[in-house]
Amino acid sequence: IMWFGGIRINNGDMEIGAITAFITYMMYIMMAVLMSSMVFVMWPRAEVSAKRIRKVINTKASVVSSKTPKEIENPRGEIRFENVEFRYPGASEPVIKEISFTAKPGQTTAIIGSTGCGKSTLLRLIPRLFDATGGDVYFDDISLRDLSLDDLNKWIGVIPQKSFLFSGTVRSNMLFGNPDATEEEMWEALRVAQAEDFLKEKMAENSESNEAVDNPLDLAVSQGGTNFSGGQRQRLAIARAIVRHPRVYQFDDSFSALDYQTDHNLRQALKEVTKNETVIIVAQRISTIRHAENILVMDEGKIVGQGTHEELLENCPTYQEIVDSQLSAEEALK
Repeated sequence: IMWFGGIRINNGDMEIGAITAFITYMMYIMMAVLMSSMVFVMWPRAEVSAKRIRKVINTKASVVSSKTPKEIENPRGEIRFENVEFRYPGASEPVIKEISFTAKPGQTTAIIGSTGCGKSTLLRLIPRLFDATGGDVYFDDISLRDLSLDDLNKWIGVIPQKSFLFSGTVRSNMLFGNPDATEEEMWEALRVAQAEDFLKEKMAENSESNEAVDNPLDLAVSQGGTNFSGGQRQRLAIARAIVRHPRVYQFDDSFSALDYQTDHNLRQALKEVTKNETVIIVAQRISTIRHAENILVMDEGKIVGQGTHEELLENCPTYQEIVDSQLSAEEALK
């Protein structure tokens, strides 16, 4: 167009405006052709994606509430596993098997073991994120399958391995744990979780910016809590569970991003809050679980040792290996 149009303009047979208009019309046509070709490329992908989404939406949940759920007016929070086994659909081997123990109110039950031994899977059976494929799990001597999911959600506070915060504010995240929580209850939970100081520091840092707020509870939280560090996210997630006032606390390696001093202070503060509740902790650090009343040592999906720190040091080789890799001989005996 430019070549032949230039010759015609040079000969006086065409004006510059005419060729400019012609080029513009050609660009419109070319864009329409490109868009139509992109539609032909994207349509098969969209069709396959729609089928997958439809499959997920139409999938019926395997975990459902009992049609005639049993009610517990004053739950103690005792959790009991009886010969529990779980295997994922299509798996040839179970992830966990022959699991039997009791987590009692007022006591801390700790679970430790190598990566992939089934610790997190075991915890997920308690709030019924999925059901055991063998044996049964009991809450106050009642099978979890006989309780409503709403009651379980109310009585169990879960702090997952990957602490996730929702976009909004610190206040909205705390209210997600307990919609009826007062500001005083929120601050108490944040103090226990060792989150009060860093929230006030963060508010002071933002005092001269566009994000300045009058109350630390109104500090903005980005999606996933990415504007907080890993340890700060863990502490806010712990505070969100505390403000819920559950009967059972589940900590799934929820102290891994904390330094030793903060870890110690948080656990000391938790003792008063959870003195009458059931506490179940999954951890990698011996220092986090050594004072638990009952420690479960897992290996390849089984419990290979159970007892106190001192008892396991004497009769559980797997626990001894973990202790030797983390603590000196003097520290292990303290």
